[in-house]
Amino acid sequence: MDRNAPSAPADPETDLLGLVAAAREAAAGDPFASPALAVALALSRRLDDGELSIGDLAAVLDLLGRAAFRDRAARLSAGVGGTDAGTADAALAAVAARVARPDARRPPVVFEAFREACERPRAAAVFTAHPTFSLSPSAADALVGLACGGGTAAAEPPSLRPAPPTLEIEFERAATAIAAGRDALDRLAAAFLSEARSVWPDRWTQVEPRPVLLASWVGYDTDGRTDIGWQDTLRLRLRMKELQLARFAAQMAALPADCAAPLRDRAVSARDAVRAQIAACPPSGDPEPAAVQAFARALVERRDTAMATPAPLLGMVPAALAAAPDDGARLALCVARAGLAAHGLSLAHTHTRLNAAQIHNAARLRFPELSGSPGSPARRRALFAAVDEALAAARPETVDFGGLMTEQASALRLVMTVAQIAKHVDASQPVRFLIAETESGYTLLAALLLARLCGVEDRVEISPLFETAEALERRGERVVEEALRSRHWRGYLRRVGRLCLQLGYSDSGRYVGQIPASHLIERLKLRVADLLAQHGLADLEVVLFDTHGEGLGRGGHPEGLSARFAYLHPPAARAAFARHNIRTRLETSFQGGDGFLNFGAPALAHAAVARIAEHAFAPPEDGGGGAPPDPVYTDESGFAADLFAGARAAMTALVEDPGYGALLGAFGPALLDRTGSRPSARQSDGGGPAEIRHAREMRAIPNNAVLQQLGFLADVTHGLGEAASREPDTLAELMRGSARFAGAMAFARAALSFSDGDVLRGYVASLDPGMWLDRAARTRRPGRAGELAAVARALEGLGLGDPARAVFRRLLADHAALRAAWPGEAPRMPDRLFAVHAVRLCLMHRVWLLAVGVPDFSPRHGVTREALLRRLLRLDVAGATALLDQVFPSGPPPDAGFDFAEPPAPRHAGYGREQAELVAPLRGLSDAIREASAVVSLECGAFG
Repeated sequence: MDRNAPSAPADPETDLLGLVAAAREAAAGDPFASPALAVALALSRRLDDGELSIGDLAAVLDLLGRAAFRDRAARLSAGVGGTDAGTADAALAAVAARVARPDARRPPVVFEAFREACERPRAAAVFTAHPTFSLSPSAADALVGLACGGGTAAAEPPSLRPAPPTLEIEFERAATAIAAGRDALDRLAAAFLSEARSVWPDRWTQVEPRPVLLASWVGYDTDGRTDIGWQDTLRLRLRMKELQLARFAAQMAALPADCAAPLRDRAVSARDAVRAQIAACPPSGDPEPAAVQAFARALVERRDTAMATPAPLLGMVPAALAAAPDDGARLALCVARAGLAAHGLSLAHTHTRLNAAQIHNAARLRFPELSGSPGSPARRRALFAAVDEALAAARPETVDFGGLMTEQASALRLVMTVAQIAKHVDASQPVRFLIAETESGYTLLAALLLARLCGVEDRVEISPLFETAEALERRGERVVEEALRSRHWRGYLRRVGRLCLQLGYSDSGRYVGQIPASHLIERLKLRVADLLAQHGLADLEVVLFDTHGEGLGRGGHPEGLSARFAYLHPPAARAAFARHNIRTRLETSFQGGDGFLNFGAPALAHAAVARIAEHAFAPPEDGGGGAPPDPVYTDESGFAADLFAGARAAMTALVEDPGYGALLGAFGPALLDRTGSRPSARQSDGGGPAEIRHAREMRAIPNNAVLQQLGFLADVTHGLGEAASREPDTLAELMRGSARFAGAMAFARAALSFSDGDVLRGYVASLDPGMWLDRAARTRRPGRAGELAAVARALEGLGLGDPARAVFRRLLADHAALRAAWPGEAPRMPDRLFAVHAVRLCLMHRVWLLAVGVPDFSPRHGVTREALLRRLLRLDVAGATALLDQVFPSGPPPDAGFDFAEPPAPRHAGYGREQAELVAPLRGLSDAIREASAVVSLECGAFG
């Protein structure tokens, strides 16, 4: 492929967008047109004629990416409510003032009420390291700079694509975002303290504001992965401790030495001890006993210096306050104390995660009487009785590093790790123990049993994760109620003071659709409020951790953070808990590279915390001020409920359609760069499926990302069209009059702007051998007909064309119905995003035309030409070209320069031609295809 071909037109971006606009306009009156394919074919012909090169197309993608980059930065800034520090500080001050004076016409509340209001955590931002690091660190930093008003388009990085992230990179990015968040929380604390000083000038230093917390599971989430060892978790937790101590020491160093020097010195000595403990931590992998022994000694011998709670530091603060020269120093001391008291010896609270099967296996290994599945009707009652008996008899056992090193049960190993954290690292704050795939109350009791064995039942917050449709609709309430029947569970809840629930937008969004999932989650919250009241547990605090992400398929609201929080915990759910006087804490996930952007700079974090605080202290009443309830809850026709239920049923049926799996797995995974240290496909003993045939074979984020890359967000909109088309007037009325319904349909509006039937038609048609035969019949280029026919034959063997076309018809029918029913003009994919898809279609087709030109070769290196061709049709170019390097090696002979004592025979340098005309062009095309994917992610605002 000649990269030195004549250059494209002087303004290739304008030329391409003009081509797209013309094709879409022509297609508007032609139901048989396929504008995305038409543009791709036009570009392909220009490549053939030498008017364009692959380098030219890559340059156009770069221009489109820069424009998308600028727009993404603007949306990031708008999403947090702007990045002006004065505006954010005014918002924080307004929150604090409302807490002190709920009614501006009346006197302030009593001091104790103000103190309780701002010292009770009401919200938390949880930093989770899912695979959404779709930008390189330099690109992410440039995006953040642009969002904050700094940087220019010229300063943007040349490539958006990331190198494969490691757990270490994820941790560093999380720690940076958390540090910015902690700075913003200090400003929130300062706002409360300043308000207290103005109202209670003689008591304000007694206040320790902590209404918003930060938490992280980066390095502690072992659900679905086996590469995070116990020593990795401990090492990263120690690093969070080191960062907290260094932060506190720096805060003290900035104050007058007369009051803060003792605090600074104590924090520095603790920090240095922790650094020595980190240095002694064994490396990843199977640790050597001697290394574990040295680590254990470092933890034990340096524990007093490193401190195992912040009590020594907190105990020194009163003396420092007494010695402070002025209110400014006292305010800084109180702010630092509040952050330390809120987060303990860590930059953020700790969340661990694993799944229910791991809990069951560990319990069965230690207690043979707990054999069997809690889902089996024949064993269910017996298991509940047996676990209750085991809880009654269980006593804490000694935990040491020798036992931790040899423990084989992953769940028990994690609980033992938590025990060592409480013993040697920090005992001041509980560790959240999140359990994925919880479908029975037995799981919670088994987790409690393991915690009791390790002596940490009062140091862990056991939290089930509900994310499947069945869990949200039926099992979630039953799980909570089953556990509440146990006196051991009720006693545990009373001791820790709270019930923690994790509500997922992962499998729910993937299997039932994002909008119906939100409806199911809200209904579950309402039922939990009633359930706790029925059991006399209204005095408990309820922690509601919504593990959504930034992408549309994960619950990150397209209208910004304020809309996100209202969507996650709407007024009706708040009112339900308020009616029973149940205190709630809303926790929300800021996920991976996309989520961390909201805290990517001080100005962004400042604004994000302001939005969190505003929602945390918003009045709980539905509508407020006696306003009528939201019409979505009083809809006599039941239209909204029918719409959500219909969409749920339609999405459930779609997921089971073999064509849907074929569409997702055809080449979609190969469009994605690796964007996290967690695998995209679910791990299995065999290393995961070679070919995706069902949505369950991919994790939720790659599943959603593939749909974005195909230009059709079925996980958000599918199923809405059929119900909406029956009552379009009711749809319009609810969108106008119901804030709750409008907030949900904002997802559909945004998804429609990223979805286009003509784009999806282009991808589906590319899998159809008939389309390639049609091209073969019409081409006039010498030799091209044979190449096109060869692609058709290869695709026939792949067998994806018919099922993909069938599911396309299914998707298009509902999509068209939704667009027809949409009030006014339905959103339309912008020409710029359409152009990216068209360019990529052209690049994909060129890969396939090259693929059928792979020369015949004898089966070698465990691969045949047919298998290699299948990989290239699925766009696994990296894997295929690695094999081609072995089949067609090039380079100088290995014996060059040696004298073999005879006249030399002719030497051949290898397959240089195949490398130059096949392997190198394939790699160039693949790079351009992935660059297009990065631009699509930017346009959609997130990865998956």
